[in-house]
Amino acid sequence: QVQLVESGGGLVQAGGSLRLSCAASGRTFSSYAMGWFRQAPGKEREFVARISWRGGITSYADSVKGRFTISRDNAKNTVYLQMNSLKPEDTAVYYCAAAYGSSWSYDYWGQGTQVTVSS
Repeated sequence: QVQLVESGGGLVQAGGSLRLSCAASGRTFSSYAMGWFRQAPGKEREFVARISWRGGITSYADSVKGRFTISRDNAKNTVYLQMNSLKPEDTAVYYCAAAYGSSWSYDYWGQGTQVTVSS
């Protein structure tokens, strides 16, 4: 069982930055690939970024590539999403999720944190 708690969301002006954190419980955090997803009002949840269980492989949605950076600290059981050059279209609830090993099926989800980017 893995429990995930996101933090770091808030209101920021366009062009600004935020860093989201996702703290995981359990001793097997390092066995999980971690992903960030987001869901805007009236839209489906979409993939944002992913990092492998060792941290050596990352992937990003085209819409955030070059602006967002995912990282993890397995010693702290935490995954981060550094978001720079934010745009109003980045406004959404952001969720972190855990997938065991190299699976792309996410078994555990956090409750989400709101990010609002004003123009």
